[in-house]
Amino acid sequence: MTIRCTRNSNSLSANNIRFSAVAEVKYVFVTGGVTSSLGKGIISASLAKLLQARGYSVTIQKLDPYINIDPGTLNPYEHGECYVTVDGAETDLDLGHYERFLNVHTTQVNNVTTGRIYQSVINKERRGDYLGKTVQVIPHITDEIKRRIKIVGSGGNYEIVITEIGGTVGDIESLPYIEAVRQMRWEMGPRNCVVIHLTLVPFLQASGELKTKPTQHSVKMLLEDGIQPDVLVLRTEHPLNEDLRKKVALFCNVEPGAVVESIDVSTIYEVPLMMQKEMLDLTVLRKLGLSPGEEPSLAEWKEFLHKLKNPAHRVRIALVGKYVELADAYKSISESFIHAGAANEAAAEVTMIHSEEITDANYRTMLDGYDGIVVAPGFGSRGIEGKILTVNYARTNDIPFLGICLGMQCAVIEFARNVLGLEGAHSTEINPKAKHPVIDLMEEQKSITEKGGTMRLGSYKCELLHGSEAWKCYRKEEISERHRHRYEFNNKYLADFRNAGMIACGTNPESGLVEIIEIPSHRWFVGVQFHPEYSSTVIKPHPLFVGFVRACIRK
Repeated sequence: MTIRCTRNSNSLSANNIRFSAVAEVKYVFVTGGVTSSLGKGIISASLAKLLQARGYSVTIQKLDPYINIDPGTLNPYEHGECYVTVDGAETDLDLGHYERFLNVHTTQVNNVTTGRIYQSVINKERRGDYLGKTVQVIPHITDEIKRRIKIVGSGGNYEIVITEIGGTVGDIESLPYIEAVRQMRWEMGPRNCVVIHLTLVPFLQASGELKTKPTQHSVKMLLEDGIQPDVLVLRTEHPLNEDLRKKVALFCNVEPGAVVESIDVSTIYEVPLMMQKEMLDLTVLRKLGLSPGEEPSLAEWKEFLHKLKNPAHRVRIALVGKYVELADAYKSISESFIHAGAANEAAAEVTMIHSEEITDANYRTMLDGYDGIVVAPGFGSRGIEGKILTVNYARTNDIPFLGICLGMQCAVIEFARNVLGLEGAHSTEINPKAKHPVIDLMEEQKSITEKGGTMRLGSYKCELLHGSEAWKCYRKEEISERHRHRYEFNNKYLADFRNAGMIACGTNPESGLVEIIEIPSHRWFVGVQFHPEYSSTVIKPHPLFVGFVRACIRK
């Protein structure tokens, strides 16, 4: 047994130092039933936020049942945004929620896929680690899953590890994960492993009542896999009465106090307060045998929500991209505008516009009336000319502009064509034989043939030009931001751009790679090669988004 001293995050007074005897790291597993997209990630992040506010050191892990090694090669239409961690892992978008709620970094150990599990086991088999044995799902795959779960808590940095299991109970793909949870619960005991099951309680309009049968069947399926849930979180559109809670508790072998209502709310950032009201954190701590500590005030969180719901200003922002049919494709950008809007006491109303629909004939009409314009990141040629036209409209009409990754590259191409007069200027990603390759493949990328996990990924340093717009936002000489790209600004053209009025105000100190461009004569025109949206959180909105929204407010 080890004695850990933890400090309540809401106060640094000596009175709030809490001593707890922790035999080992405690594990909380979050499963889902009935249907997907119920919000397991938000419930996990909300619980973690509450436990963190009570002084516990918490992290969250996502187990994804697909066989891809990571989501890096998945179409955003398939899986939404690919989120990049500081150490360069391409991960599930739920890790973005974890970071935005907890204000702490995740790493590659926080996201595990079935593909990664099987790859590890097969590599061991090829090395001869299993000589003489038949390699099977049980115990080899499940042992690897358990190992990956325990890695997160093995460094001594966390008291509680929350593990979200992707998919829905009953899916073939999720069965090894469910079995691994059953084994861990059996091996470690119920005081060290708590299972939260999230289900749907639908409302039937015809009968005018909420139905619990889907929840009952979902729990029955979980029981068939050998797991009795400790807590049920019921997603609902209507309030649950006490009788319904008691019914669910009786039929699902759960304490009435462990049946938690998760009703629809106007913003995901209300969920931690809702879960606090439902005492989800207290229920979990009690079942884990841990002290509840003092009731957290969540003062900063409540202040953020107050500003979010009571804006003094409204700004209309056009987000131009090619995956706009699925809002989750740009999830981190959308959330960053919520954070930055609240920081400016403004409601940032983001309208997504498909770049393929923007043409020479209509771009002025389609982009008219917006206070700011963002050109989104992405890959490939589809919709590229629409993005370039968008940049032109923002530049020539003095509209605040933010270009992210490919958006920055489009700003460079547009400037080269229409200001420098370089006919045929383009990126070699789109046109390998471009007469003026102002955007070109990075030198270290030219020998790479495999697509998965081979881009320039993770956090890199960037030196800022003092007095530039970017510097005014960060108020730092050096920053670190996350990247996900293969192509870069071609430094052969750097002097031409500078002389014509577009400057490189942010560069990598080691490689000289241009990280940030801006036009000083413009009201606010900034393009960044990195992805600032990945590091924006509720408590620390990203300075570039804050600066951009501020510029949109100023007329």
